[in-house]
Amino acid sequence: MKSYLRMMVSIIYATSLMFCLIACSEISKPSTKAINSPKAQITVLYDAFGKNPALQKDWGYAALIEYSGKRILFDTGDNPDILAHNAKVLGVDLSKLDFVIMSHRHSDHMGGLNYVLRVNPKVKIYAPKENFGVYGFSLPSTFYRKDNSLPPEQRYYDGKPPEIMKFGTAWPEANFELVEKTTEILPGIHLIFQISDKPTTMELRELSLAIQTPEGVVLIVGCSHPGLDKIVDAATKINKRIYMVTGGFHQVAAKDIEIEQIVSTLHNTFKVDFVAPSHCTGEPAFTAFKKAFGNHYIYAGLGTSIGLIPTHYHAESDGI
Repeated sequence: MKSYLRMMVSIIYATSLMFCLIACSEISKPSTKAINSPKAQITVLYDAFGKNPALQKDWGYAALIEYSGKRILFDTGDNPDILAHNAKVLGVDLSKLDFVIMSHRHSDHMGGLNYVLRVNPKVKIYAPKENFGVYGFSLPSTFYRKDNSLPPEQRYYDGKPPEIMKFGTAWPEANFELVEKTTEILPGIHLIFQISDKPTTMELRELSLAIQTPEGVVLIVGCSHPGLDKIVDAATKINKRIYMVTGGFHQVAAKDIEIEQIVSTLHNTFKVDFVAPSHCTGEPAFTAFKKAFGNHYIYAGLGTSIGLIPTHYHAESDGI
């Protein structure tokens, strides 16, 4: 009888242990939501330096930003065929975008738009509003002085101009939305609008992308023509903590003292956590930023994917 009871106790214990192990293993499994969580990264699609020999290097900039379930193309590089090639090699489908941002009107940032519109003709494109700009323009007909004493054949529109005069764009079928002030286009996603006052780019309008993350603002810049310090300062109005700045810092022809000043401004004044310079930053500036930021300097060459959450930093790859 005692041996029978001992056997029954053993069976009950073994059965209980088995159910416990099954239950515990189910609890420890990662959820489907965690496995399929949206990507949070920036992938450089177009630039003149990089490690992957399968990608074609060229002067210009384009990057795919994936964050909070959104896919954003920031600039399009210079050549549509090169953008198409690099996107194919990296497995990036540009027919699936939430929107495109054109930082400014220079060809090395907008030339690839022809390819984007071939594969995604209806995609919304945010661009800076320029006077008679390449992305289109409109203004009231009251902008010009009129002389009612002239005969109709010598007057614009026979003296009866439309209330709003619309001017063309290089892409007449494209879905442009022109931006002329800093704007929150989605919750936590801002476009920073700046106007350059530099001698070589006077009055050029430029958009930068500021994304609010739990760690602070991730700032993506195209060429920083208005001044990187000016753009970062505008980003601090969104959130004082600037987590990362990436893109073209426009120090490619700068003197050493100018580079030292901008490095110090980002590192000491704005206390930017990470920098990931690319495009027109310039080789001496790459060196200066790497020296100042140490392991908070992130390589951002063509084909690189940069994580936007801390655990993904330095997990560099050549694809998505």
